[in-house]
Amino acid sequence: MNSIKSAFENGKAFIPFITCGDPDLETTAKVVREAVKNGADLIELGIPFSDPTAEGPVIQAANIRALSGGVTTDKVFDLVRNLRADVEIPLVFMTYANVVFSYGAERFISTCKETGINGLILPDLPYEEREEFEPICKKYGIALIPLIAPTSENRIAMIAKAAEGFIYVVSSLGVTGERKEITTDIGAIVKIIRENTDLPCAVGFGISTPEQAKKMSALSDGAIVGSAIIKIIEKFGKDAAPHVGEYVKSMKSAM
Repeated sequence: MNSIKSAFENGKAFIPFITCGDPDLETTAKVVREAVKNGADLIELGIPFSDPTAEGPVIQAANIRALSGGVTTDKVFDLVRNLRADVEIPLVFMTYANVVFSYGAERFISTCKETGINGLILPDLPYEEREEFEPICKKYGIALIPLIAPTSENRIAMIAKAAEGFIYVVSSLGVTGERKEITTDIGAIVKIIRENTDLPCAVGFGISTPEQAKKMSALSDGAIVGSAIIKIIEKFGKDAAPHVGEYVKSMKSAM
């Protein structure tokens, strides 16, 4: 199992986001393996949650489909155990603080360690409240990966200094979803990050085309794509894996 750092050692990192259990966990496992085969450098696994406040309609719908199919946090941990039989690249969870709380933070984070999860992204956890989870993450060697948004401004340096794993740069205001164009000055945000940490940073929210991935990864160390992949899964259902693989390949080669 490789560390998060390894994801950024092979050129620009391509990071797909996949909602676990949409349409079912077998499909999620196939999609992850196809993404790895086609050049994904790190994978964000979304643990479904009933109120995913950072997500746009595409990923919200995926959460609802997964939950109505009976996905639980325990089943997601089993999925990770299955993947770790042959998947070497870093895996991180993206979910909400409530999911961790209700499972029990210590139990959740120690199970991350035991199953082979490298990091945790909690979009609804403000920097000021990270103490809630950070000491437990440190204890088990799980990176608590921060998000830096265009609104972070004078907090960027502070967040970057305390960061672990990598930094998730949010490209646009609002929720996840594809954008026609990304107008945020990503370069300016990345410059402040670079002045305060050696950690890599990857840009997400709104990236869907190879051109956007190329542009955003030119400004940073990688690109994160969620909604565009979830749309492919929504369209092809249980047969989505090869289609996701082709998409990942096209994005990775553009970068």
